[in-house]
Amino acid sequence: MTDAGSANDAAPILLTIGGIFLIGLFADLLGRRTPLPRVTLLLLAGLLVGPEVLDLLPAFTEQWFPILTNLALAMIGLLIGQTIRPENLRRLGRRVLILSTSKVILASACVFGGLLLLGVQLEAALLLAGIAPATAPAATFDVVHEIEAEGEFTDTLLGIVAIDDGWGIILFSLLLSIAERIAGDSGSLGVLLSASWELFGALALGALLAAPMAYLSGRITRGEPTQAEALGFVLLCAGLALWAEVSYILACMTLGAFVSSFAAHHKRPFQAIEGIEWPYLILFFLLAGASLHLDALTAVGLIGAVYILTRAAGLYLGAQLGGRVSGAPPRIYNWIGLAVLPQAGVALGLALVAAQAFPSLENLILPTVLGTTVVFELIGPIAARFALRRAGEAHA
Repeated sequence: MTDAGSANDAAPILLTIGGIFLIGLFADLLGRRTPLPRVTLLLLAGLLVGPEVLDLLPAFTEQWFPILTNLALAMIGLLIGQTIRPENLRRLGRRVLILSTSKVILASACVFGGLLLLGVQLEAALLLAGIAPATAPAATFDVVHEIEAEGEFTDTLLGIVAIDDGWGIILFSLLLSIAERIAGDSGSLGVLLSASWELFGALALGALLAAPMAYLSGRITRGEPTQAEALGFVLLCAGLALWAEVSYILACMTLGAFVSSFAAHHKRPFQAIEGIEWPYLILFFLLAGASLHLDALTAVGLIGAVYILTRAAGLYLGAQLGGRVSGAPPRIYNWIGLAVLPQAGVALGLALVAAQAFPSLENLILPTVLGTTVVFELIGPIAARFALRRAGEAHA
């Protein structure tokens, strides 16, 4: 009876996982034959089977989402980090740094100015301006791999999304500190210290774990690294980062960057895990779609519309300014602003921090960020795919 009971308990879990993977397969096939990226299709599929429409997913899937988010973004961070090699930094480092900084500053400035003109409270405008530059590295990374994009534009794009969240955290912390000072809160020093720890602690953790990983990678089996070896280090890095309350995406990105630079005894230190992130991403994006709330769109209103338009304008203007200053070719700065439109988890996390710091603004900040994130999650991957094709680097 015990075995039968255990089998009955396991059946819904296995059926759910199997169904989700088949939906992912269908989204992948459909994405190759339509203008819609598979990320957007998975989000739409999740919205369809989620509680907002058909409500087909069991309740226990809500408990999976935080863990799957950590798993997926940890591997994305590592694989993006591997692109930050010394030769790429020498070739693109100055350009990526200028483009990313310009994009972050102008996206924030445009949102701040637009909301102030709309009459939004100063503290709320500052907080939303701090959230605006955040991007969605997972969505961008998957679009790049889906269409097999490669080249100068693609390397620049991945470099930008790899460091955007670091800049975004610093800027958000600064604007949160200013907002708290305006509101008369004395906790601004603590906020800055916490932000510094989240940023520099992540860099230190990734660099520290990179030394043994770079040495061991490929030496255990005297060839290419094993999946257990690669996954062990990336998940250890993510787990320690969460425990230490530092950015696990940035820590894993740093780990990937250092290993790709110092594991010089073989050419492909990440071959073992290239491609295996897709099953995790299927689960991640479909459950993300299931967690979207359509009523958030109706609650956004004019503030959300201004946020969407000014963020998009700021990203475009930032790319134009940064591209021209850095000497990038026109095909890069004309399309990079469109390619970085996706916005997801980091923005929601910053919104929660802002709501905790300003409970009186929670009903303004959370619906605005949640509703606009729905829009950017759906149209952002489409825009990124279009930009990569216009830049001439899509090969599928």
